[in-house]
Amino acid sequence: MRKFIITIALITLGSSATAGDEQKVYKWTDDQGNVHFSDSIPAEHAERPKEVLNDHGVTVGELEGKKTAEQLEQERIEKDQRVAKELQRRADQALLATYLSIEEIVMHRDRRVELFQAQSRVTELYLRNLDHRLQGLREEASQYKPYSDDPDAPMIDEKLAEELRATKDTISRHERNLKKYESNERQIIERFDGDIQRFKILKGIDDGTELGNETNVAEQTASAGT
Repeated sequence: MRKFIITIALITLGSSATAGDEQKVYKWTDDQGNVHFSDSIPAEHAERPKEVLNDHGVTVGELEGKKTAEQLEQERIEKDQRVAKELQRRADQALLATYLSIEEIVMHRDRRVELFQAQSRVTELYLRNLDHRLQGLREEASQYKPYSDDPDAPMIDEKLAEELRATKDTISRHERNLKKYESNERQIIERFDGDIQRFKILKGIDDGTELGNETNVAEQTASAGT
């Protein structure tokens, strides 16, 4: 019976169209499974998915209904996956275009690591000198208030107090720099190690193929930092 009603509706809607102007008809199904046809969409069915038919009853388009929270979340996940896949593809392309072998990646990694290690060594040396200077300033300041226990001691000279503060601030700044260099070194090693593993996957290289060479270089790098 339902098929008969649908056919009659299509014939009626098709015959009502003018010969020179194609009429669009919307088709949708309600909650009870009944199929409806109309040249306009009732407000109560505005959020339901619909097909667009021409005056010959042929589907010429579709209108999505209101999506559920689950559908929207799934679309977001799929979009994130597509973006991640594209970013990985570009990263792989750049990796293969930059390096021809694992040895090249290791060499580049070690050069970057040596740079941060050199910065760390210079900073450590400077900190030792600053610490030595700070000890001397503290010893000199101990003769004055507020650092002296002598109630008759004079108040510290403003120039000496400022030099003491400036030296402490400089030490704090270079200690932060030292931690930054050490953190950068760890990040560089982790990043290049990730590149090495990805390069192996892309090239189909067995993990044991170049393990010895990588281990030797890593050991040398670690020794250089100690």
